[in-house]
Amino acid sequence: MKTFCGRANPVTGALDWVEEREEYDYHQEIARSCYADMLHDHDRNIKYYQGIRAAVARVQARGEKVVVLDIGTGTGLLSMMALTAGADFCYAVEVFKPMADAAQCIVEKNGFADKIKIINKHSTDVTVGPGGDMQTKANVLITELFDTELIGEGALPSYEHAHQNLVQEGCEAIPHRATVYAQLVESELLWSWAQLQPLEVEGAQLAPPPAVGRCSGAQSVCDIQLSQVSPDSFSPLGPLCTMFSVDFSKPVSTAPQSYSSQFVAQCSGRAQVVLSWWDLDMDPSGSIVCTMAPSWTYPQSKMAPWRDHWMQSVYFLPAESRVTEGDKLSLTVCHDDYSLWFSLQDCSQQLSQSDTFLDRPCCSCQAHLVWPRPRFGELNDKLRTENYVSALRSVLREDSVCLGVSDGSLLPVFARMLGAKKAFSLENSRMSKQVIEQVLQANSISGGVELLELRPEQLTSSDLGGEQISVLMGEPYFSTSLLPWHSLFFWYCRTALAGLLQPSATILPCSATLHMVAVEFKDLWRIRAPCGTCEGFDVTPMDEMVQKSLDFSESREAEPHPLWEYPCRALTQSQAAMTFDFTQCIPQQPIISQGSLPFIRSGRCHGVALWMEYHLTHDITVSAGLLGPISEQGECVWSRHRKQGVYFLRSAWDSSGDSRAAVSYSISFQPSLGDIKLDFSIKSQ
Repeated sequence: MKTFCGRANPVTGALDWVEEREEYDYHQEIARSCYADMLHDHDRNIKYYQGIRAAVARVQARGEKVVVLDIGTGTGLLSMMALTAGADFCYAVEVFKPMADAAQCIVEKNGFADKIKIINKHSTDVTVGPGGDMQTKANVLITELFDTELIGEGALPSYEHAHQNLVQEGCEAIPHRATVYAQLVESELLWSWAQLQPLEVEGAQLAPPPAVGRCSGAQSVCDIQLSQVSPDSFSPLGPLCTMFSVDFSKPVSTAPQSYSSQFVAQCSGRAQVVLSWWDLDMDPSGSIVCTMAPSWTYPQSKMAPWRDHWMQSVYFLPAESRVTEGDKLSLTVCHDDYSLWFSLQDCSQQLSQSDTFLDRPCCSCQAHLVWPRPRFGELNDKLRTENYVSALRSVLREDSVCLGVSDGSLLPVFARMLGAKKAFSLENSRMSKQVIEQVLQANSISGGVELLELRPEQLTSSDLGGEQISVLMGEPYFSTSLLPWHSLFFWYCRTALAGLLQPSATILPCSATLHMVAVEFKDLWRIRAPCGTCEGFDVTPMDEMVQKSLDFSESREAEPHPLWEYPCRALTQSQAAMTFDFTQCIPQQPIISQGSLPFIRSGRCHGVALWMEYHLTHDITVSAGLLGPISEQGECVWSRHRKQGVYFLRSAWDSSGDSRAAVSYSISFQPSLGDIKLDFSIKSQ
């Protein structure tokens, strides 16, 4: 059965009614899931297995039958480990039905169907007793309910309910304990993701609004691959602190809690950011440890296991403060059911323990709701700002009438500061408009820039005071963009505004180019690679389920990933695949590009990376992908501000680098649909 779904088109800006089969969302969720990442995490798997063996042995030593409750079973892997370790029976709970169905197939395939009962429910809905889901309470509790922030997937409520209703008092738990660590640092790089910094425009300073500086910022954690943040880009102000532990073998509370760790500042600096991660002790003695510590904490970074399902956390303090070497400080962490937040106090002003729970921070300035963290970093990028200012300076005249088309952009402000007669800005939301108004008021230039809360097709000459646009400008940046080419919305805006442009109007950027390069990923390939056998268990039914969902769409799609977090090697030259001429209106006919990328380096090709480059003028280009030439070894440096597109090949290809094999491509842009179709395959001689 098919149904019509209303989907916002990020390229055309229109609400498209698309005919989709009713299973579309179901397959999208499976295709974008990262179960394979967990199964490829050998460190995680082996530590769980060791912990399970030890727990089963302890219960057996007490002369008890081993009854296991596995909450969030996924593929059923941990339940099968428990049975192999000697457990008598397992109740495996999985709320996501497709995964529960796959788990049923997997346990049957591995010969455990009579000893593992798959329960397709949320654990808080599971019943115990005659006629219930479980005949008796379990004496071993296995869970994998964690996210990067430890508790963000509802671990605490699930544990609280399980101890009250589903497991025996004094049960064994795997993991047995989790411990959260944190370190106070100063980092210009990381702090640039949280606060707008002053900007230099032709010798004048554009100051951030005071309300933004006072704001405690966005509520959500910043989860990243902290291993890719060089220790050179931050300065520790204190030691790594043990903040708190949770013993999962005992009743767990969801009540809000706070914990403090006191330390002496080891150097002077600006207290801005808290780096945090956690460990899992799989046994009571703490001899089996699974740690999320970043690679630079290891004696040799290559010893660190890679995982994407659990990363590290960056928390921004509510306000920057100066600390001096030798200061006695107290770092406080608070948590509710699902999230953590931090604050810093001077011990001389330390609150009593009963007063240390601080309200969760929330944005009061609206800027943190309009601009996500990478966008803050982009706006604070001095070199990028210089490129846009230089481009604007080269095209502006005293009589220039400028119109900016980007979400929450400072370009109209720059244009006015550079001497444009008038600057207008189309804002996509009331909140975005209010943020830019704050910038204008803070710099006493509110009279020279007019903010219009209109869509391009709604704009009329009267909205512009009868003026014609001489400079149409965009970064382009749109909050709805996910993939690099979604910024082509600027082209549709330019076409809609054609009747309001002067005949000789300047379009900035004048064009954009879609670039691509075939790559070998160091680790990211794991999120899409089939697993086959995991720790001796056959999990091919899951591989088949994921592949079926990937094949559900008629054409395979690219995925957005911030490649600065995921190292890769280029196996081909980078190449421009398609150019979009913004000086002209959108053409009626499709734009098609076909060709090949010969392999010039040996390695295993996992897919193709794609990104956009914007040509502001004939000699100024801003890249949203590669930031410089590829090294001789194929190393790539990627922009931190935008996500790139990744097209994973159905199966990896081993390249010898002799140019006898190539990635063949066919790319088409359908203007009427605002859609780019991609097809990549391997061609060998």
